[in-house]
Amino acid sequence: MKIIPAIDIIGGKCVRLEKGDYSQQKTYFDDPLEVALLFESHGIKYLHLVDLDGAKKGNIVNWKVLEKIASKTNLHIDFGGGVKSDEALKIAFNSGAKQITAGSIAVKNPEKVAEWLQVYGPEKIILGADVKEEQIAISGWQETAGIDIWTFLENYRQKGVKNVICTDISKDGMLQGTAIELYRKILDRFPGLQLVASGGVTHIDELDSLQQTGVAGVIIGKAIYENKITLKDLENYVS
Repeated sequence: MKIIPAIDIIGGKCVRLEKGDYSQQKTYFDDPLEVALLFESHGIKYLHLVDLDGAKKGNIVNWKVLEKIASKTNLHIDFGGGVKSDEALKIAFNSGAKQITAGSIAVKNPEKVAEWLQVYGPEKIILGADVKEEQIAISGWQETAGIDIWTFLENYRQKGVKNVICTDISKDGMLQGTAIELYRKILDRFPGLQLVASGGVTHIDELDSLQQTGVAGVIIGKAIYENKITLKDLENYVS
């Protein structure tokens, strides 16, 4: 199971939101590179980097942060937020992203994402499934999409998707535990899916429970920044 710390960017700074609410913002570091280097020093190999300004605007904003981290660390970066066009996708890859996460565009323009899957391959394109009460939410979680998680995943499985990040918005940034039952249900229905759990991970013990569900990875954000889970703790889970 991959351990994937998250860095969320607003105004070039490392922040966290609660339930995707931009008014519930807390800044943790002025320089995201400092955080990325800290992760790497503890053996972390992966990073989930989200351009929250980009998600809100609908186009990449903080690509220079991506470029800086990619050029000064060896972290395998998956990047999301504002990747909604061929141009934005190329900017992300040219700036050092190893994978991109297709979130809102996967709902609003599935033909484009299907094209990306064909051109770049399913290892480069991650499907971002942001969920609220089993319904898909989009645009930085500011609106629901009118499609449930099960239909959404089935449609994309048929398009060749292999990698999915699933975030339970009700859990994200709340430090109240993760949506283990939801992930178990998804993997029961879609065996073989490379599912990454995201949102609400609070205690180190949850990693054992998540590992037992069969998820391919887990994204951890606020729990690290609030010292609920230490980087020293995570060293035991990094292979």
